[in-house]
Amino acid sequence: MTEHSSPKLLRATIFHTPRNPFRHHNALESFSDGGLLIENGRIAACGDYVALAAAHPRVRTRDLRGGFLLPGFVDTHVHYPQLRILGGLGYSLLDWLEHHTLPEEVKFAAPEYAQAVAAEFVHALVSHGTTSALVFGSHFAPAVTILFETAAKAGLRIVSGLVISDRLLRPELHVDAETAYQANRQLIRCFHGRGRALYAVTPRFALSASEVLLEVCQTLLTEYPGLRFQTHLNENAREIEEIGRLFPWASDYLGVYEHFHLISSRSVFAHSVHSSRPELERMAAAGSYVAHCPSSNAALGSGIFPMRRHIEAGVGCALGTDVGGGTGFGMLKEGLQAYLMQRVANGSGAALSPAHLLYLVTRAGAEAIGLETEVGDFQPGKSADFVYLKAPAGSPLHAVAAHAGSAERLLASIFTLAGAETVSETWVAGMPAFRHADHRRD
Repeated sequence: MTEHSSPKLLRATIFHTPRNPFRHHNALESFSDGGLLIENGRIAACGDYVALAAAHPRVRTRDLRGGFLLPGFVDTHVHYPQLRILGGLGYSLLDWLEHHTLPEEVKFAAPEYAQAVAAEFVHALVSHGTTSALVFGSHFAPAVTILFETAAKAGLRIVSGLVISDRLLRPELHVDAETAYQANRQLIRCFHGRGRALYAVTPRFALSASEVLLEVCQTLLTEYPGLRFQTHLNENAREIEEIGRLFPWASDYLGVYEHFHLISSRSVFAHSVHSSRPELERMAAAGSYVAHCPSSNAALGSGIFPMRRHIEAGVGCALGTDVGGGTGFGMLKEGLQAYLMQRVANGSGAALSPAHLLYLVTRAGAEAIGLETEVGDFQPGKSADFVYLKAPAGSPLHAVAAHAGSAERLLASIFTLAGAETVSETWVAGMPAFRHADHRRD
């Protein structure tokens, strides 16, 4: 039998959030001596190891004690063409776009450049424990093709699309409406629903998309009802002012997208730092999600995300790294940064527990991209997407974990102290997508 089909029982400390902790008490499930039973690439059972081993005596156990099993992380906002500009500090959003981002994104017209970055990008995701990602693709269709193909080879679960704009960027990144429509249709036919890939209609933001181009987005979503939609919303004060100038007929920023029927339960809006109460109410009514990117919001000086107002309004929130406006690919770091930012949010912050953080980097992301029945936690029947974390000997996490007095305390220390060096293995659908070079299988 293959590694995929042969049942396996993994033994380790296990954490997952099969329920939304913003709505339910006791959302966190943990097992200090846990068992995760995997059959044919799916979760067959999750619970106490001794009980599972007794119920399945013929299944070989892989002993991973000393480490932690978490559901694979879901990054709901990350830019494939921006990996090589990480660390561009000292700019606000629009200046950062002009001086760092757009010159880099022009380079993706060259397939060989796109190929090199795609390999780096996919490796960066899986080596940080991310198994699913909602990705802003490139402005160039061949580069988007390369991304989908590279992700498929690595086993990554990806939702992405061609980024389209027709003004206020650089001429090389602009596209006319007919070309945008045809290029999207071709990519949709090639990749949407193929393997683990899904397609997302992706106007960069309303600032760079005219009414004609937004109509193309509306047409595509109407013709292909299963598509996702992603864009930016209310990230920066200067951006919002420009939106008011470009779309004087719209009541607010969200109203631009709303006019073209682009807000729905399959829509994810990145940032939403400055959304008004009416905008939040309309997003909640549509079932749309927000991708909160705390590291990026801080690095670009965009503002502090009012999570409590979003949650109280009924808007679903997940987390994104926003590479390269953010500070790296680590979703655990984004969870910690979300916690820290909410602590200093001056009355608009949400009180986040370790359970909230785990939910935000796993199941919430799955819900945001419409994959909550497939991934996000360890409920039986879901895909065996998980990350195995192990603290290096002698590290602060190793010391703290050995003396943690509760599951919540242990999980808090993981979010506080675990980095990429802690990611020992990443699995998607019961198959390894990444193994740390220093890891040795039992």
